[in-house]
Amino acid sequence: MHRQILSLAILLLALATGPLQANDWPHWRGPLGNGVSLDATPPVEFSPTKNLLWKVEIPGRGSSSPVVQGDRVFVTAAVPVAGSNDIFEFRVLCFDRATGKELWSRTAVTAKPHEGTHQTNGFASASPCTDGERVYAHFGSRGLFCYTLDGAPVWNRDFGDMKVRNGFGEGSSPTVHGDLVLVPWDHEGPSMLFAVDARTGKTAWETPRDEPTGWCTPLVTVDKGGRKQVVMNGQNAARGYDLATGKELWRCAGQTQRPCASAVAADGVAWLTSGFRGAFLGAFDLAGSGDLEGGKSVLWTRSKDTPDVASPLLSDGRLWFYKEKSGLLTCVDAVTGKPLWETARVEGVNNIYASPIAAGGHVYLTDRRGTIAVVADAPVLKVIATNDMGEGVDATPAAAGNQLFVRGERHLFCLENP
Repeated sequence: MHRQILSLAILLLALATGPLQANDWPHWRGPLGNGVSLDATPPVEFSPTKNLLWKVEIPGRGSSSPVVQGDRVFVTAAVPVAGSNDIFEFRVLCFDRATGKELWSRTAVTAKPHEGTHQTNGFASASPCTDGERVYAHFGSRGLFCYTLDGAPVWNRDFGDMKVRNGFGEGSSPTVHGDLVLVPWDHEGPSMLFAVDARTGKTAWETPRDEPTGWCTPLVTVDKGGRKQVVMNGQNAARGYDLATGKELWRCAGQTQRPCASAVAADGVAWLTSGFRGAFLGAFDLAGSGDLEGGKSVLWTRSKDTPDVASPLLSDGRLWFYKEKSGLLTCVDAVTGKPLWETARVEGVNNIYASPIAAGGHVYLTDRRGTIAVVADAPVLKVIATNDMGEGVDATPAAAGNQLFVRGERHLFCLENP
């Protein structure tokens, strides 16, 4: 399985367009969408002073993750307008990777959100993404904005206003692949998956989704026949779509309410999970078609201890995930679903929003209070180090080269392996 995942990684990198480099982290779930960097070697011990290359203060609030392309790091933020508590500047910020110097900051739009948000969720929760030529920032009901890497505006799109379950706020991130930017739009109104031309912002296709509010991100992967699919989670069903046309290829019911976790995939199989008011994890053969429920294309399922907000990690044939929003950690064989361990407690990791990532033979586990535990990426749970960032961390870190980028409550940190 390890070799198969590596071969798929090479294939996906070859399919991507644009001058992305091996040590980039262009999406909040990494270059393959599985939470893994195949070549990064970030530090395992760090703090706001130890193995710190730089840190910069980030204005406003946001739990979006940083993305890295070449010599630049991008983040988004919602910054209150002076003298107002409900009007925000929705900003895209770019920093020099070597020094932390701010290269540019653009206010995409200044607006008063039409709805509130959950107390733990700000108005800049969707992470940006880049194809190596442009950077795309999604502020949900405030729009999707495209810039050059130098900060020149290229285009923007307004998809209307979302009506989100219980006023919990927005936060699904876009995904860019080739010439398409995929925009998830699941809410209490007409839900949709949009594909827009990355060069112009014009709609390439749009597919209605019979789904209520969700916070999942689309994943582009390849089935065993070489067909590119968009895999998307949902409360009513997990689904796969043809990347070229948006046509639904397969679906399978079983997820819990208002799913947040995004899919992972390798070797023609996708794994989708949810964990709010229930538990479900399923492995799906992407060669299946139509309704997969109860059929042979559902390779295995699990109905306990699955994650809520955080997405699973797929690394070296192993699937890692938390129980609900707790730090109770389970690791299973991705092919069989057989547990390697279940609901293990890692010291300092108790309350989770950020998703786990893997790099350099290690897995990084982030607690909301700012603890980042590092464990071995191995079939036996072994804690390597426990680190404290000194402030809360809800955003998933990014690993690129010998560096780890952590977006905290107040600062963006660049931690470097000397």
